[in-house]
Amino acid sequence: MLSHKLDLATLVNVSELEKRGTYTPRRVRERRAYQLVIAGGVAGAVGVVGIVLAITGIIGAGLPIIALIVAALCVLGFMRMVGTR
Repeated sequence: MLSHKLDLATLVNVSELEKRGTYTPRRVRERRAYQLVIAGGVAGAVGVVGIVLAITGIIGAGLPIIALIVAALCVLGFMRMVGTR
């Protein structure tokens, strides 16, 4: 009879555990990856065009450099998201 009580107590404690602690649904992960690709592509395009315009003297180089840094961060975030776990 004593072992039956221990088994029941163990089952109650096990049933209170979370199945997955920080689980993010697949659709949410896909959306984040897509947004990183879009943001990185736009930032990269702005950076490249801005660098060309900065070389020709039309605009300053500050914004293109910031855009290229943002693009690099998006690439790193995307690689981290889709990399092996």
